[in-house]
Amino acid sequence: MKQKKWIIFLLGLAVIGAIAFFVWRYNASPQVASENSNSSYEANKTSSSTSENQSNTDTHEDKPQNKEENQNSATPQPTEENQNQETPQDQAPAPTIREQQLATFTTKIYTKDSSRQNNMEITSQKLNGTIVKNGATFSFCQTIGPSTTQKGYQKADIFDNEGKKKKGLGGGNCQISTTLYNAVLAAPSLTVTERHEHSNYVPYIQEGKDAAVAYGSYDLKFKNNSGHDVRIDSQCSNSAVTINLISLVPES
Repeated sequence: MKQKKWIIFLLGLAVIGAIAFFVWRYNASPQVASENSNSSYEANKTSSSTSENQSNTDTHEDKPQNKEENQNSATPQPTEENQNQETPQDQAPAPTIREQQLATFTTKIYTKDSSRQNNMEITSQKLNGTIVKNGATFSFCQTIGPSTTQKGYQKADIFDNEGKKKKGLGGGNCQISTTLYNAVLAAPSLTVTERHEHSNYVPYIQEGKDAAVAYGSYDLKFKNNSGHDVRIDSQCSNSAVTINLISLVPES
């Protein structure tokens, strides 16, 4: 009888132990799974972080490349037209010009008429600095143009075709053309091709040395055969008219 009780008692302990074992296994399994889940989560997190870092690293590495591309796109590329253009350093320097006086002539002003003086000053200023190219023919009337009130000319004494004195726009211009004519006569390399005398005596030059001008009818012309360009310098004061002829000689 006692032996039977011991057997029952041991069986009960075995059952209790089995139950306890299964309870322990049941409780231990979720923890292992949870730890595995946490490990997987940490692994994924680490992987994600590593991926983000690599992505950021790639992005940062790309930025200098983009900057270089921007610099290349912002830098103007030389065109064929720009390459063919000459720079100031490439251009040949302008030759040095030596000025040489060919001739000079002066006539005295005897008439103290303000209108005549006004006309001569206008014409002298227009003539001053005129350059006659080598081989070219100079025309006084084409250079000065017609005498009009719009240019500031006034009426002063002139001679008509019969030698009679009357008032006309541009009176006094003939003293400028006469002074130029006599300067040209003093330069052998300049050849007079057209010249007209006045119909009456003029006091500022000896007879036969005057040069009458009238736009559209009488002109003074000469050709430049000097081999160089010639500049006309004209000055008019209250007492005299002076013409200087300057040869412009390029220095080699």
